[in-house]
Amino acid sequence: MGRGHRDPSAVVLVLHGGRADSHSPAGGRKRLTYLRMLPFARMLASAGRAGPLSVYMLRYRYRGWNGPDMDAFRDAQWALTELERRHPGVPVVLLGHSMGGRAALRAAGAAAVVAVCALAPWLDAGEPVEQLAGRTVLIAHGDRERWTDPRESYAYAVRAKQITDRVCRFDVFGDGHAMLRRAGDWSSLVRRFVLGELGIEPEDPEISNALRQPAPNGLRAALSGAER
Repeated sequence: MGRGHRDPSAVVLVLHGGRADSHSPAGGRKRLTYLRMLPFARMLASAGRAGPLSVYMLRYRYRGWNGPDMDAFRDAQWALTELERRHPGVPVVLLGHSMGGRAALRAAGAAAVVAVCALAPWLDAGEPVEQLAGRTVLIAHGDRERWTDPRESYAYAVRAKQITDRVCRFDVFGDGHAMLRRAGDWSSLVRRFVLGELGIEPEDPEISNALRQPAPNGLRAALSGAER
């Protein structure tokens, strides 16, 4: 899972994507799904040095979610238990992409978790939201998505808003699942949300405004940025 500061004031756990069904080894550092989240982890580790902030990337046992086994979710639960052992009482933000976004949202009920950032999450109508009570949630989805469904993440955000009023969702116009066309804007959004929720930096006005909006306004916010 990686190493961090010995005594951090906060922790970020990064969860990468995967497949719907596969019991092949996750492969860790050589997989594109892992490499896709590495810049986010490095950016947060660098930005949070004054915190200090520890950033961990989880490497799953298997590549797949695997139906009722929910292997990525189980691995995230294990990681949160391990983080509580290493850093008792320290707040945790979960950051996940695709299958990792689904795992992050599912695992949000752990006591240490204060916020979840889900990028292009793979979701469906059966996803629970009760575990989000008391947490802050940010979801972002590109409009050129070909692998996961932005309509499902919107429907999920609507349901989540009934559990916690601190939910926002951003449309990232002009980008798709790989988050490459507007890479800088995705990175900026994650940085502003994570560091703001952990109190390392002031809360970001764009995100704060979206969180304050009632549904559906704050769930269809257009992400600003230079890379339109």
